[in-house]
Amino acid sequence: MPVKKFLVLIAILAGLVISSISVLSDEIPAQTSIQSATSGATVDKISGTGNDSVALQQSTSLDPAAATQAWLDSVPQDKREKSNAYFEGGYWLILWNYLVVAGISILLLSSRISARLRDFSERLTRYKTPQVACYSVMYLLLVFVLSFPLNVYEHFFREHQYGLVTQSFPAWFREQLIGLVITLIAGTIFFIVLYAVFRRAPKTWWIWGTGVAVVFSFVLVFIAPVFIEPLFNTYKPLAKPEISEPILAMARANEIPVKQVFEVDASRQTTRVSANVSGFLGTTRIALNDNLLKQCTLPEIREVMAHEMGHYVLNHGAKLLTYLGIFILIGFALTRILFDSAVRRWGDRWGVRGIADPAGLPLLAWIFCTLLFLATPLLNTVVRVTEREADAFGINTAREPDGMAEVALKLGAYRKLNPTPLEEFIFYDHPSGRARIRMAMDWKAANLSAGESPKSESQNPKQNEQ
Repeated sequence: MPVKKFLVLIAILAGLVISSISVLSDEIPAQTSIQSATSGATVDKISGTGNDSVALQQSTSLDPAAATQAWLDSVPQDKREKSNAYFEGGYWLILWNYLVVAGISILLLSSRISARLRDFSERLTRYKTPQVACYSVMYLLLVFVLSFPLNVYEHFFREHQYGLVTQSFPAWFREQLIGLVITLIAGTIFFIVLYAVFRRAPKTWWIWGTGVAVVFSFVLVFIAPVFIEPLFNTYKPLAKPEISEPILAMARANEIPVKQVFEVDASRQTTRVSANVSGFLGTTRIALNDNLLKQCTLPEIREVMAHEMGHYVLNHGAKLLTYLGIFILIGFALTRILFDSAVRRWGDRWGVRGIADPAGLPLLAWIFCTLLFLATPLLNTVVRVTEREADAFGINTAREPDGMAEVALKLGAYRKLNPTPLEEFIFYDHPSGRARIRMAMDWKAANLSAGESPKSESQNPKQNEQ
């Protein structure tokens, strides 16, 4: 979703981390993340999925390790190489995104462009709040323009190269502009409040600023999926009771207060699938996009939705906001030390007067993004743990181990299925496909040993296509 790109931009510039809790996947590997308490999982059809493991599935004695390897071996070599190339390219994009933020910040500071923007705002009005608002709008516009080349490569040309985007450039750019407007409004409000804190508490701003950042993150996490995402897509009640009723049955069993399932027309933008359970205080909503309906069988859909329900039932949104608050508090404390040291040494050269001076915003962004970049493995691990919990909840709720394995393989269209342990630790904010399939096979073996039938309705995907 374009809005997520720009909300992430606000997060980077403001010193926030907006992580995504996604349906068995995410949109941008290992990058900033608490975007939405529920976001999408990408799947492309991989021909032959599961065919090599049918004999294993029909055995009354299941070896989880052998079954896992059989599922992995069913993916054609060319498809595995393509997905590996896509995901490994994301490793470099983490670095390039950081370097772009750092480069823009250095440019705005060393050229004194930031100071000139501040001076222009002060000439327009003598009141601090309008000054910050004026500076913020100009700053965000500049960052949008300067980061656009990487943005268009990363989210348009590269996605087209791997067959993950269906939009034409004009349609894609239009949504980028909508996201920019949302960013200008939300970012300006955030900076106005944050700089009010800077002025009133120049020594303890890092404590009060954490509160502001967490409240702002709360709004994005819980409000954006319900009130912002519909600006980009049409939501309508799902008209297939054979799909909606099993989903609603799981929702009722887990006391999720919803009465209908919504369908989203995401296929006009992407080949990715997504689903979510989002909202609060009467706004809770279950939604899945039309790609999920077209590309997945009912057992797979049930597994994906059970995973999403796990995020909701296990309060992952609130938990991640708590972890986020701790990270921001530590990050702001370190930022305060580094910011003050930089201003003492280079403040006169840059034209930055202090923490309450809007001209110092590029320096704040640079410092916090550096901390964020260095903390990538830690942040990914925090999110990956919650995803693992949702996986466990999902398989125990849907009871579809083969469906879980099928979806994990389909995610191999854009995610490296079998990474090294070091790769998974550093770059994966979701469990790898191998880890997810192994969980599914372990669950299946345990249930077979308890006397359940080894056959699953999802053994042969073609029999269950909707």
